[in-house]
Amino acid sequence: MSGTSAGLTPPADAVAPVRHPDAPAPGELLGAHYEHCFGCGGGQPHGLHLQARAGEGVSVTAEFTVKPAHQGAPGLAHGGVLATALDETLGSLNWLLRTIAVTGRLETDYIRPVPVDTVLHFDARITAVHGRKIYSTATGRIGGPDGPVAVRADALFVEVKVDHFIDNGRPAEIQAAMADPDQARRARAFEVNP
Repeated sequence: MSGTSAGLTPPADAVAPVRHPDAPAPGELLGAHYEHCFGCGGGQPHGLHLQARAGEGVSVTAEFTVKPAHQGAPGLAHGGVLATALDETLGSLNWLLRTIAVTGRLETDYIRPVPVDTVLHFDARITAVHGRKIYSTATGRIGGPDGPVAVRADALFVEVKVDHFIDNGRPAEIQAAMADPDQARRARAFEVNP
């Protein structure tokens, strides 16, 4: 297992993260931020359908079941799918800060193979904040929340304005999301982008 690179080490003057007063309560299921998100959306037939729950402080837990569509080698999860599951879990942390943020860097360690039909149990937390930068870490365990670590990651998320999505997303999807009559769902589509 490698150590964290310098780009993922918070500077000395970084501050401890503070959970937003309007963040979801501990134990609350966060749900999909966007129906068509490959990581958490129910509208993706081969997506991960990852479900995250708010934890204590600035932490979340999540579960992901490796399906046959997620294979790399025969019978084993594809490493890119595992990185996506880690990224989705880490991105869910931003709900607790009520911050719009995108992945700036993700560094993943693969500790052991993950067979198809395995349920991965993720635990993630924000470790520090420095200006627009949000530093976080996650582990994925097999066999239960206290099982052996299969994958782990450190990440740097960067706070952005909603214009980031409007200026860079494909217009058809942006317009459809903005035209959604459900105001909460419309705002949520742009609130977090793991």
